Amino acid sequence: MADKNAYITAHLTLTDDPERRPNTNARFAQQSYVVSANLKLIQTPTTRQTINLPIKVFATGQAWASLLPTQDVEVTGRLATPTPGTLEAATLLVRTPPRVLSPPSALHTAAGAIRAGLRSAADVLPPDQRGLLPGLVVGDVSRMDPQVSSDLKEAGLSHLNAVSGANLAIVAGAALALSRLIGLSLPLRAIFAAVAMLAFTVVARPSPSVLRALLMGLAAAIAMGTGRSKDGFAALSATVLFLVLFAPELAGSYGFALSVTATAGILLLAPRWRDKLSHAQDQKPPLQDSERVPDARVLDPEQRCAHLSGPEHTHAPGPGHTRTPDPEHTRTPGHGQRLNVMEESTAARQQAHTSSEPPHRPLPRYRLPRWLAEAVAVPAAAQLAVTPVLVLMAGQLTPVAVIANLLVAPAVAPATLLGFGAALVAPVWPDAARLLLIPAGYAVGWIIMVARWAVSLPFATVPWPAGWPGLGLLLLAALLAIPILRRRAWRAMAMTAAVAALVAVLAIRPIIGPWPPKGWLMVMCDVGQGDGLVVSAGQNRGVVVDTGPDPVAMDRCLRRVGVEDVPLLVLTHPHADHVNGLAGVLRNRRVGAVLVSPHRIGPHSVARISATLRRHRVPEWTAPPGTRWRFGPSELTVLAPDPADGEMDGRSEGSAINNASVVLHVRWRSGSILLGGDLETEAQDDLLRRLPVRADLLKTPHHGSNRQSPAFLASLGARAALISVGAENDYGHPATSTLALLRSLGLAVYRTDQSGDLAVVEREGGMAVVPRGP
Repeated sequence: MADKNAYITAHLTLTDDPERRPNTNARFAQQSYVVSANLKLIQTPTTRQTINLPIKVFATGQAWASLLPTQDVEVTGRLATPTPGTLEAATLLVRTPPRVLSPPSALHTAAGAIRAGLRSAADVLPPDQRGLLPGLVVGDVSRMDPQVSSDLKEAGLSHLNAVSGANLAIVAGAALALSRLIGLSLPLRAIFAAVAMLAFTVVARPSPSVLRALLMGLAAAIAMGTGRSKDGFAALSATVLFLVLFAPELAGSYGFALSVTATAGILLLAPRWRDKLSHAQDQKPPLQDSERVPDARVLDPEQRCAHLSGPEHTHAPGPGHTRTPDPEHTRTPGHGQRLNVMEESTAARQQAHTSSEPPHRPLPRYRLPRWLAEAVAVPAAAQLAVTPVLVLMAGQLTPVAVIANLLVAPAVAPATLLGFGAALVAPVWPDAARLLLIPAGYAVGWIIMVARWAVSLPFATVPWPAGWPGLGLLLLAALLAIPILRRRAWRAMAMTAAVAALVAVLAIRPIIGPWPPKGWLMVMCDVGQGDGLVVSAGQNRGVVVDTGPDPVAMDRCLRRVGVEDVPLLVLTHPHADHVNGLAGVLRNRRVGAVLVSPHRIGPHSVARISATLRRHRVPEWTAPPGTRWRFGPSELTVLAPDPADGEMDGRSEGSAINNASVVLHVRWRSGSILLGGDLETEAQDDLLRRLPVRADLLKTPHHGSNRQSPAFLASLGARAALISVGAENDYGHPATSTLALLRSLGLAVYRTDQSGDLAVVEREGGMAVVPRGP
């Protein structure tokens, strides 16, 4: 049925919370959700069949947001083939609201109330903190800021916004401390901790990392309650075996693999590294010369014989001490003479010992305090262990992860404990929950600040080949690094080279090739398949024209160019690839006003944009042709569309919206550029007839599609064309015919998919285009 894309009416039992997904299509105003479920009943016009198979449901509509696991619903949708490599029988695409058949179980009702109470109490915090705190405490990422999520991922902190073993360990530790405080016996304390871990798992949902941590925690609780020794690696091995046998889909889960390898790294490597790094005072102090027993292996034959002959010879005489020969040993002249020689030799050696360090005594070295050594060893061991999995999964390395995890570690436990306490209190005493979350907000704010700082560092993430080739290259690098790091001379040379490279990256590179270049007038951001531009408006100010499809990419570009204040934001037309990054511009920036097209085409998208601007209290403007603004070195003039003109259709479904794009002419002292949105042939010819214009540079309309007017492009007299386009996009942009047309007109072509961000800079005698690089 899935192969035939059959339409069915189905009864489902949800097995997880509906997860909200970003809406990448501006034509749909409804939110999108994905949820796992068991398919219980299939009905078609001709059949009715009872089954029990796991499926994945992709649905739209706000009604899905309030559903909880164990609820039964009836839906109508279209079957599709499942994602390869999963145990799901099919994918079900649903576009209608579900009909609820049964309420959730009492346990999941209580868990849902706790999660909802925490979300409500978190409203007292700023937006980025109120999204991260529920994710940190109970794994609820329904309100997670995409930019914060991206920063955590690139800084190696993504385990914080998905509940992991650390969260469960904090809860179990708090339960043990509380049970000990009230005087429970050891078995009762173990039971209390086990119950706390089970309750936390229900509230946080049994994700792969939580299941792994729960079973290991239960094994530790059993060991503690029965008085048996605790073996972490044995518990991990048993946990992996048990979970893969009874939940075989975990064998293909990257989340489970990351959790297991990180835990194994902490268990196997962290204790050794901690001991090597820990302070010398934690070790046994070396013996004094007067207390040291000579090692028989380093003595000559005479001394070895005397050393092993009896207790009277086990200690060398101390300085200034004269041994009286035993009469029994002086009866024979030869024997006594031999003993005298031995004593003289021993005295000479002892004198040498007092004047210099013994050869086998190590020189004193500075070591870290034990608590700091452990704080460094744990994230380093975990990061090293998960690196092969990250290479297979994402094709990148994250060198900054160890530093970032070390810095956020002090904030995780307070935020988790305060947040979990607030979650328990919120359903019965909301005001108290809000008070608990105020200090938790400071801890969460610190985590967000560290993540944002970490991703701004050069080479925070290092590209690496993905899949098995990347894993083989990583193994080769490890085989080369191990002998280098084991030899002191080679290690010194490697460290010297690393420090020199770091200096080159941090100091020399910004001097040679700073970004943005000095005297920049405009930056075309590399936002993928979409448009996102920044026009200079003075120090730390910029006029933004379109926001691209991704708020993360847009915010990152604005950070790179240092824009903190946006006096004017222009949304040329309401297609997703031009407006979905709006949240990235609004994040931590003041936006003076937003200019939109006077043609309100695409009502769903227009309504969504207006609602977002109202929430942020940003005024929404339209402007007739001829409207002009001056911001710093830039003068902006609106050329189109005219509110008096009607809609201008074209060949495709979205042509009317594209032809209603706001068209801007931007002039600087050294030249000008035309920003034409996604104008197609009809609107380009209309603008040529109504208002001929000249420009030195051209932002190629509609990402270089084949819907271009040769007469319009020739009339501009431009010398270069800039194309904002995503690599290997599905639209065939830029079209081969358009590239040939631009080159035939003598225009130099610059593309973001090949050159990354593009900066227009002022040069002596004119302007130049400077690529940042991919």
